[in-house]
Amino acid sequence: MQADLHLGVDLGGTKIEVAALDARGRFVLRERRATPQGDYAGTLRVMAELVALADARLGRTGTDALPVGVAIPGSLSPTSGLIRNANSTALNGRPLLRDLEQALARPVRVRNDANCLAVSEAVDGAGQGARVLFGVILGTGVGAGIAIDGVDWLGANAIGGEWSHNPLPWPHAHTAWGELPGPRCWCGKSGCIETWLSGPGFAADHAAHSGQTLTAPAVIAAMRAGEATARASFIRYCDRLARGLAVIINILDPDAIVLGGGMSNVVELYTEVPLRWGAWVFSDRARTRLLPALHGDSSGVRGAAWLWSQR
Repeated sequence: MQADLHLGVDLGGTKIEVAALDARGRFVLRERRATPQGDYAGTLRVMAELVALADARLGRTGTDALPVGVAIPGSLSPTSGLIRNANSTALNGRPLLRDLEQALARPVRVRNDANCLAVSEAVDGAGQGARVLFGVILGTGVGAGIAIDGVDWLGANAIGGEWSHNPLPWPHAHTAWGELPGPRCWCGKSGCIETWLSGPGFAADHAAHSGQTLTAPAVIAAMRAGEATARASFIRYCDRLARGLAVIINILDPDAIVLGGGMSNVVELYTEVPLRWGAWVFSDRARTRLLPALHGDSSGVRGAAWLWSQR
């Protein structure tokens, strides 16, 4: 039997992953299954099957079973105990924590996937050693979380780091950028940061200015090939990301900001954005580090596994 193991589950929109880490953060076990689309009961079943598989391979049974940390694309309401704000809508309004603890017969901690990204990257990732870390997911949606001394910061309403459904700051109202009122967001408001900085939001902005319907990776490829309209779309994206992160620096003043998700793979961001955020940061110098996630798409499951190592 192995000691000092940490078990995590990442519940994503397309896949569910279970992983066990040893005390040094090395993977001892990893297994994935497809997420049953729109099927809450099916999702619970697959999660229980994956944890049972992990138990069997690790030789953990009964009172020796490991507690489980779970990363989800939403958050747990401290008022109702139900899941809210999940873009995997089958989870919303469901008592996921209670149901998982019953199905798995052990303690469970449920956190937003961006919180898990922040924890993973603060504990042994790109931001290791940072006292305060802000973790951002720039993917099909946008999310963010805060880790302080390697522990996720939930806040009084369990929405600490809920950045993406704030409005884009310092919007350009009277220019060709046309940032007011902004695109309609799924949350019911307009101009949310997510509508501008998600991969689909970037692609939609490029289409609006160029008439070209391209995916976000295709726009980046065109930009790297020297295409002028793609370069202009990328500069707008960097400017918006810089303004959005400048607000975080002004309020939280983190040591590091770590980016995950598909857009985080655009290496040019890490030069362009810090060059621009200084105009909006209320300081003579912005020393905050902007870094790509070291663990990539493994950060969710790694952060979930670390949840039970925290105080």
